[in-house]
Amino acid sequence: MRRFALVPAAIAVLASAAALAPSARADELVLTGGAVVRGPVLKESSDALFVDLGFTVLSIPRASILQRRSDQEASAAADAASETHKGLYSKAALPELSVKEAVERFGEGVVLVKNPSGLGSGFILREDGYIVTNAHVVQGETEVTVTVYKKVEGQIDKKVYEKVKVVAVNPFIDLALLQIDPAELGDAKLTKVFLGDIEEVKQGQPVFAVGAPDGLERTVSEGIVSTTNREHQGKVYIQTTAAINPGNSGGPLFNRKGEVVAVNTLGAFGLENIALSIPVDYVQHFLDNRDAFAFDRDNPNSGRKYLPPPRKGEKPKTEQ
Repeated sequence: MRRFALVPAAIAVLASAAALAPSARADELVLTGGAVVRGPVLKESSDALFVDLGFTVLSIPRASILQRRSDQEASAAADAASETHKGLYSKAALPELSVKEAVERFGEGVVLVKNPSGLGSGFILREDGYIVTNAHVVQGETEVTVTVYKKVEGQIDKKVYEKVKVVAVNPFIDLALLQIDPAELGDAKLTKVFLGDIEEVKQGQPVFAVGAPDGLERTVSEGIVSTTNREHQGKVYIQTTAAINPGNSGGPLFNRKGEVVAVNTLGAFGLENIALSIPVDYVQHFLDNRDAFAFDRDNPNSGRKYLPPPRKGEKPKTEQ
């Protein structure tokens, strides 16, 4: 049985290299015998890899390594192992992460949604192009585009999909379901996000939003849950201190696991640190019953919200 050597003489040199590259990604090494070692690979030679364990550096012979996976590949494999599917959305047993780590893993699942009259945000439910956003982001529009951002070799690659179908709209809850045309998507595999459980959302819990406030795409804002049941116009919202501005609408509110726990929809103009988001249980109900809200561009009643009649003396309002 081969033993892995600790190399004290090399620790100082390699540790200094680690200090110069604190953002180095961790690798996961599956070894003969079933052991798993996880940490940044500081140096490679023809016959060994030197892995930073934090307290020391481990030299592992290449002959003892069965498989090497990047941090993202290992995380994706762990997610897939614990993943459960329900219709269009998925859940998984995810670990708690820092905001930076969660954005690294799931930030590519947040998209920019545009139409001729404005823009908003959204998030990807499945790799084949299903996306959730706010109804008011696409309501009354049939020409919708979706911009996806992927990190390729350290650079952000922007891809605009122009053939996007409005699948379902519920203007009363302010949710919409979109789908990128499969022919335009082709073999591209999108980064999806996972939905969380409303029962786990607690007052004071850290959360963060990702979206495009004022068109500034891929913006991250952090806060806490102020209350889990803020009433507004007959609906219950999650109120948070995460900054929400026009353009954030339809984007996800994440917990520290990177799960979507709400959809950002309203900011309080003139007031600070007050934002309202649609709870994830509303989202699940909408997706589970999407056939009831199916959008038909030829049906004037589909995807429209009719306002109540005006009171005596008031000027009638037009439909939305």
